[in-house]
Amino acid sequence: MAPQPKLEDGSEEKKEAFDDDIKKPISMAPALSTAALIEDDPWDMPELQDNGVKWADLDTKRKVLRVVTIVARLIGLVGMLYLFVCSLDILSSAFQLVGGKAAGDIFQDNSVLSNPLAGLVIGMLVTLLVQSSSTSSSIVVSMVSSGLLQVSTAVPIIMGTNIGTSVTNTLVAMTQVGDRNKFRRAFAGATVHDFFNWLSVLVLLPVEIASGYLVKLTELIVKSFNIKSGENAPALLNVITDPLTESIIELDESVISGIATGDPEAKNKSLIKVWCQTAKNTTLQNVTAENCTGYLCWDWENVTEITNIKKCNHIFVNTSLSDLAVGLILLACSLLVLCTCLIMIVKLLNSMLQGQVAVVIKKIINTDFPFPFAWLTGYIAIIVGAGMTFIVQSSSVFTSAITPLVGIGVIGIERVYPLSLGANIGTTTTAILAAMASPGETLANSLQVALVHLFFNISGILLWYPIPFTRVPIRLAKALGEITAQYRWFAGFYIITCFFVFPLVVFGLSMAGWQVLVGVLVPIVAVLIFAIVINILQNHKPQWLPSCLRTWDFLPLWAHSLEPWDRVVIVMNARCCCCCKCCKCCNVTEEDEEMGKHELKDHEIEMYDNPTMTAEINVDKKTSDNPEIIRGTSL
Repeated sequence: MAPQPKLEDGSEEKKEAFDDDIKKPISMAPALSTAALIEDDPWDMPELQDNGVKWADLDTKRKVLRVVTIVARLIGLVGMLYLFVCSLDILSSAFQLVGGKAAGDIFQDNSVLSNPLAGLVIGMLVTLLVQSSSTSSSIVVSMVSSGLLQVSTAVPIIMGTNIGTSVTNTLVAMTQVGDRNKFRRAFAGATVHDFFNWLSVLVLLPVEIASGYLVKLTELIVKSFNIKSGENAPALLNVITDPLTESIIELDESVISGIATGDPEAKNKSLIKVWCQTAKNTTLQNVTAENCTGYLCWDWENVTEITNIKKCNHIFVNTSLSDLAVGLILLACSLLVLCTCLIMIVKLLNSMLQGQVAVVIKKIINTDFPFPFAWLTGYIAIIVGAGMTFIVQSSSVFTSAITPLVGIGVIGIERVYPLSLGANIGTTTTAILAAMASPGETLANSLQVALVHLFFNISGILLWYPIPFTRVPIRLAKALGEITAQYRWFAGFYIITCFFVFPLVVFGLSMAGWQVLVGVLVPIVAVLIFAIVINILQNHKPQWLPSCLRTWDFLPLWAHSLEPWDRVVIVMNARCCCCCKCCKCCNVTEEDEEMGKHELKDHEIEMYDNPTMTAEINVDKKTSDNPEIIRGTSL
């Protein structure tokens, strides 16, 4: 090799020194992976891989053990589902004991029910109180049959019951709040049902008030067909659950209907059923007439006497406790059993839905039909949801059962949406069969109210499902899922505001008169519509807006961001923790806290959802001040 020329400025010596530096071991700064910079879609369902030992590789002992384990898990899952359904039934009974008479009193105020918006929120509140849309709908049917309500007045109440029944699966989603990704999917899967009901009411209630199309359509159907009274709706699931639930509590639901229809004796009766078997004996007797003056007169009337034959066998049959006390006891116990069953169901599903079984189930549920029949898949899911709801006779049970499956990633949001729509249809078919069992003189009105519920849900499906662009509830549910995944306290705020505060405020304003209701709600609705329109334009056509409205930065931060409210919640939570002496960090003084902040500035670690990103940035921070690394990377 030829010798290097010697330069005048002595750069040869510098070159040799630099070559010696190169020979030293140099730590290269880690390069950030481009794959780590690509954000995963949080709505993509997790990949379910078969990581277990294959069946062919197991010996006889392990094969037997695996079979026994699978059978035991299946039995445990069926048992948990059974207890889950029973606890929902007991929960409904508990709510009726706590607020059933209040619900009857609410329905009794016909002057308030004449206001459509008040009727809507009353239907919501009553369904929330009794935790059963079937019960609240049956009250409405009995009031229409007795002449206390017209069918047109009952329509908004039926719409309200549709909204109120969707709170159950939203509460069920809260049990997965511990895992951010599962909670995002579960809460979105539950609230897609809420948004469908809210949007359907928002569009169809004004249309019904203006045109009365639901009343006219159902009246035409009832008059066109010669429908006669039939048998009661088949008790499919109740045959299995009644032995357990009726051994705990049985209720006399005629008491609530009696209060709603103005029966004075019903107010003094207990909702707890004491006599399960009675006999009625009607005889023609002489009774004293009430319009006689000065002398006694008699009149022949039919007198019905009720004879008690057999007592019920539930544990509260001879209790001396009030309905409220029994209701609170059952409420606490049923909620405990409900939450326990949900946690166990999720754990069992997580353990069972692994490997090839999970892959197959996930593929069957979420795969569309081949082209050109892919569009039929959603409608088949609607039929499946309606059929399953008809079998379990409760939309709350069905939607609550599939919510954990959405959380763990077995069912996608796009598939749970048509299943929820089918659940809305399925719960109305049971009401139709029950209405057809009504006596001949009340059959027409009862059936018309049940058909109003059915065609309201069909109209909602026609609005928000056939065209993919109109499936707005999916987009709204995903947006809410993102918010609640980041700020988990917002889930509780949403439930309390939408299902309790808003109905109570509207009901209170309705009691003050429709002038007050309109005067308060119209400005609020106008502001909301303005904010929604501006937000849409900001995202899609910002050039159409003046520069000041292209962002919300002109408003205070608390008015367009949840970050300040999140800090308030964190501070309140920390103070509660200090009061309860649950957290050691609450005992740290302010001075120590400030010192800790300064110390953490040099050692803080940025956390990312992608663990590769976190590790690489941490290594980069540790090596960023090393001069040899800087020199090496400059090469």
